[in-house]
Amino acid sequence: MSQVNLIGVHECKPDAKSRIALPAALKRQLQPVVAEGFVIKRSVFQSCLELYPMSEWNAVMGKLNRLNRFVKKNSDFIRMYTAGVRVVEVDGSGRILIPKDLAAYAEIDKEIILSASGAVIEVWNKDKYEQVINDASVDFGALAEDVMGQIGNDEQTSIS
Repeated sequence: MSQVNLIGVHECKPDAKSRIALPAALKRQLQPVVAEGFVIKRSVFQSCLELYPMSEWNAVMGKLNRLNRFVKKNSDFIRMYTAGVRVVEVDGSGRILIPKDLAAYAEIDKEIILSASGAVIEVWNKDKYEQVINDASVDFGALAEDVMGQIGNDEQTSIS
């Protein structure tokens, strides 16, 4: 199982069939996992898509499969989380086909953003991405402190 830590924000234009040519910089980063294929799905929190390398998707599904399906909220969550999930592959020309229903959901049209972070790539309508990134109602400093502020409290850290 290959692990990747993807970085970068890439602008792309899908073709008439909703195929996205992966930018060269991203393609190089994906090289260790491209043969496994990918899974694409709706994001839970935003109106974008998420592209998972198969190994990362299998890890997520491993967690979901440990949930007790005799608990209704678990079963409901699994169903909603996996709704519309598709397996996609990089074709011989280095493109990924975005299924029509998912492209419609995320309003993938003329200009898109591929935002890579960790092992997942978010696929955004460019205008929506810029709205989210530039949202003045989000205090990024406070968010960073809430999310990352407690990390490392158990460790002695020093800058040398």
